[in-house]
Amino acid sequence: MRNKIYVIFFLIVLFSCVEQVSIERQLLPLKINETSGLEYYGDNFLTHNDSGGKTILYEFNKDGKIVYEYTINDCGINNDWEDITADNKNIYVANSGNNYGTRQNLAVLILDKENDFECTGQIQFKYKNQVNFENRNRHPYDSEGIISVGDELILFSKDRENLMTELYSLPKIPGSYEIEPIHSYPVNSLITGADYNEELKLVTLVGYDFNWNQYFYRISNFDLSNMDQSIIEKFKIPVGKAQIEAVKIIDESSFWITSEDEGNGFPRLFKFKIM
Repeated sequence: MRNKIYVIFFLIVLFSCVEQVSIERQLLPLKINETSGLEYYGDNFLTHNDSGGKTILYEFNKDGKIVYEYTINDCGINNDWEDITADNKNIYVANSGNNYGTRQNLAVLILDKENDFECTGQIQFKYKNQVNFENRNRHPYDSEGIISVGDELILFSKDRENLMTELYSLPKIPGSYEIEPIHSYPVNSLITGADYNEELKLVTLVGYDFNWNQYFYRISNFDLSNMDQSIIEKFKIPVGKAQIEAVKIIDESSFWITSEDEGNGFPRLFKFKIM
């Protein structure tokens, strides 16, 4: 039965890639040239840079102007902050980037929304199946997308070995955890960001392939108790040279996405719409 589900999935992918999409562009400041996560904050957004960046959350508006910077103390360095999500109480920052498979200090930061993002703890984790920590380019132990679903955080892997994305569950409680996949999607790309809308039961992912084609995934009927019912659509993002890093849902057909500067200009905020 699972093979039949995957056949249907790939048919959806082929048709979805040629459907019409529209995109609007807004330049962002070079101060967030490595923008790697996106979260709503009132009428504005929060973002952060990834590996080697400062431990700062940047608040910016839809005109691309930074309006405030929040320095995060007492939560370690920015080894590789890759994505951000939130619930009513906290912001969660995934310090989970692991490009070469060597890290043994992976964690999700818990930041209090009511107290200027004070760090209240870390959710440390390791992959149960990882036994090799040697430096290598292709492996499945990197995660660059995170969403909040009820009492759980769900990580989406950036799997350079199998070009799938594996889903991992973490509790929202500080501590140390060993994780293993609860599900996977055969996306045939490297996932760099994720978002979830509970009301719409909708998950979105962004990523790219080894040819630097940028992709958007719309996963409807998302339910952790019945993952095989998900309907997955894949769309090519017409942005030229870029590396899409983050996504936020506006509604069922409209989305915010961000891109790093890739050394050839400014980072960008896009409004992506499926027609």
